[in-house]
Order: sequence, then structure tokens, then C-alpha cells
Amino acid sequence: MVDFGAKLKKLRMDAGMTQQQLADKIWVTKTSISYYELSDRMPSPEVLVKLAAAFHVTTDYLLGLEDEKKYLDVSDLPAEDIALLEQMVDRLRKLRRDE
Repeated sequence: MVDFGAKLKKLRMDAGMTQQQLADKIWVTKTSISYYELSDRMPSPEVLVKLAAAFHVTTDYLLGLEDEKKYLDVSDLPAEDIALLEQMVDRLRKLRRDE
């Protein structure tokens, strides 16, 4: 099983964030981030989703259920752009199936 705390700490450090900065970003205490990184506690499902969004990864990646960071954050794009990206993804999947 993956060490959730180590993975979280690496993501935070790679992002150049302090524990306090991450805590402020996802609305928890610095102490909570410390507990998560030390693997003393696991975040609630709601906090897990916020952590995934903060680092642009999936919750499955954070939990060690997948090895790759497969997440594309389109939250700040207009609906038309998101629809276009969805069409492109569907087209690429069809092309790969047809190969």
C-alpha cells in the first residue's frame, strides 16, 4: 500500500507550498496537514477531494490506486471550451480503438 502521507508531502513540496499554505488553500488547519503527512490521520472524503483538486491529481492517485497523475483541471474554462475538449478526447479515443 502506498504511503499517503509521503505522497502528499511530495506533492506539496513539488508545488513549493508550506503546510500552512496548503491548509489555507483547502480550509483545514496546518496541524491537519501535518497529521496527514505523518500518516497519523487520513483526510475525510471531502478533504481528499480538495487535496486532489489542489494538486491537479485524482483521488485514486492520492490513495495509490493508480500510478499516473491523470487529471485535467478545466474548472476555469468556459463551457464551450470544455465541450470542445470533451469532443477531442472522444475523437482521440476512437482513433486509438481503430488502430
